[in-house]
Amino acid sequence: MTDLFDTRKVWFVGAGPGDKELITLKGYRVLQQAQVVIYAGSLINPELLDYCQAGTECHDSAALNLEQIIALMENGVKAGKLVVRLQTGDLSLYGSIREQGEMLTKLGIGYVSVPGVSAFLGAAAQLGVEYTVPEVSQSLIITRIEGRTPMPPLEQLESFARHQTSMAIFLSVQRINRVAERLIEGGYPADTPVAVVYKATWPDCQELRGTLTDIADKVREAGIRKTALIMVGAFLGEEYHYSKLYDAGFSHEYRKA
Repeated sequence: MTDLFDTRKVWFVGAGPGDKELITLKGYRVLQQAQVVIYAGSLINPELLDYCQAGTECHDSAALNLEQIIALMENGVKAGKLVVRLQTGDLSLYGSIREQGEMLTKLGIGYVSVPGVSAFLGAAAQLGVEYTVPEVSQSLIITRIEGRTPMPPLEQLESFARHQTSMAIFLSVQRINRVAERLIEGGYPADTPVAVVYKATWPDCQELRGTLTDIADKVREAGIRKTALIMVGAFLGEEYHYSKLYDAGFSHEYRKA
């Protein structure tokens, strides 16, 4: 049965981290029926547009301001077309859909969000690691450093570093030298493992591993300046304590409970 998506609303779709097959099935179906697609050209794998039907209007938002993007959405909806805003990763992380949604609401236009696979998940899969390792780390901090968007006072890297848990740092590789310095200042040991994954799950993905002491030099030598995720924590190390979930005795007691 063919899905009928509401053309009275704008559909925000998480495109995933890069690999065109890592879009969700629902996101794929929406793209198949889209008549207007506004995509972040500098971040989205253009192969995703292959899922669109012939004749779909595809607009690269890289050179557009917010007002122009909203105008394309408004015109598409008023024309009775299925409008899709295709954004990288998952919409709930650094997706800036709130401001777009507020402007649409003022115009009397609703919107729907279709989640996607975030880069922090794609990067972990790329490396074959787990952020939550028993007796090593059971928490994950997702953050960034300040740029044009300031950070709240209580969300500085130094404060997060005191926990010494797993960390995924977005939008910060261009200042990785300072990132490493601040993490050490906050409490991470200088030999804490670090990985930098450039364009996770893309064909031209690059993976760098090091420590807080040397990762900045490795990133500089590789010429990586954007579209990369920084992963920090002992979960990247080689010594692990494993969960007892699959231990026969533990599983028996768990079932009894």
